[in-house]
Amino acid sequence: MLTTGVGMVATAARTARALAQTRYDLALNVGVCGSFDRGLALGRVVHVVSDRIAELGAEDNEAFLTIEELQLPGEPVFVNPAPPANEALRGLPQVSGITVITAHGNERSIAAVVRRFAPQVESMEGAAFMHACLISGVPFAQVRAVSNIVERRNREAWNLGEAIGNLARCTRAILEHV
Repeated sequence: MLTTGVGMVATAARTARALAQTRYDLALNVGVCGSFDRGLALGRVVHVVSDRIAELGAEDNEAFLTIEELQLPGEPVFVNPAPPANEALRGLPQVSGITVITAHGNERSIAAVVRRFAPQVESMEGAAFMHACLISGVPFAQVRAVSNIVERRNREAWNLGEAIGNLARCTRAILEHV
């Protein structure tokens, strides 16, 4: 088990180091996320199969230009081309995510990122983990539990307890089927 800490930098560095030091048959990233999709109930566990670094780009006054629009080299989008064949994992809804440096909590920025990328969930680590696994050639899955709706910051509406409890049960089920 590896605890990377919060954020892309810590996750990328620690995951890459661990994967370089030891060969693994499977890497599993588990954590909580916020949901843009109100159809995903709080506490719901999801399998993130595609993820994007949402802030990789440039501002041009009020417009945001993606790295693709800037025609710069880089990899902002990561897709799990071959999720592990795992009965517990197969039972989870597959979603698309974004990885952010700053969790969204402003209605204007939420609307803009939804228009730009149509994500279902956001985390602060997912794309970094996926990138490290893809570079290392290690089969992987990113599993997250919805702790909150992405909206103006409202900690009273979060349900971390249920999310973490469901995530723990789901993680055990995934590991039992490895």
